[in-house]
Amino acid sequence: MTEPMSLTRGRLRTPRAAAVAGVLFSGLLTLAFLLLLPVVPRDPAEHGTWLTTGLDRVVLAINLIPFAGVAFLWFIGVVRDRLAGAEDRLFATVFLGSGLLFLAMMFVATAVFGAIVLVHAAHPEALRDSPTFAVARAFAYTLVNVYAIRMAGVFMLITSTIALRTAFIARWMAAPGFAMGLFLLFASQWVDWSFIVFPVWALLISVYLLVTSLRQEAGGRRKTTSVP
Repeated sequence: MTEPMSLTRGRLRTPRAAAVAGVLFSGLLTLAFLLLLPVVPRDPAEHGTWLTTGLDRVVLAINLIPFAGVAFLWFIGVVRDRLAGAEDRLFATVFLGSGLLFLAMMFVATAVFGAIVLVHAAHPEALRDSPTFAVARAFAYTLVNVYAIRMAGVFMLITSTIALRTAFIARWMAAPGFAMGLFLLFASQWVDWSFIVFPVWALLISVYLLVTSLRQEAGGRRKTTSVP
């Protein structure tokens, strides 16, 4: 009879795979922002000039966001995996809720932009400067710049708090997390490129998790080879 397969290797591999997904989330979301922000003004009352001058960039960004969202779910998963039994119900609820709300709002706002693009392709002259376009544009702007960005700030704050309480990552990483989270929560409306803060923070966390995972795996291999 063969012995049951050890789960140690699988558990060491899980953080690495999810940490790579966190890096992908950061890269894809940053790329989407870099495509959108120079073309689409933050002014919710703008008249849609991007529909004729920067439409290709907007379409590419719209198609990148769903993949960034899937990677973000993996990023949430690796944080919960690292917490394991140390997860507190209160903090876990706020952590998971803020992350999922951020993702849902980003998807809804992206869907609104996608709908604008589709209607513009079918009726290019009818959409611009119409009340429908104005409402859709203002809705997407409000959802992202008022609600989603603050949920991202809450997600960063609660993750940093969990880091201080459980040390699932180095506690010194909580300080920049608190600073960036408070910035998104209270001051993001005054800086055009403020949303870049969130994927940059996710990249820092993901790289740390990836490096520590590789060190753990290397240490496990050394112990295995040293056994007579």
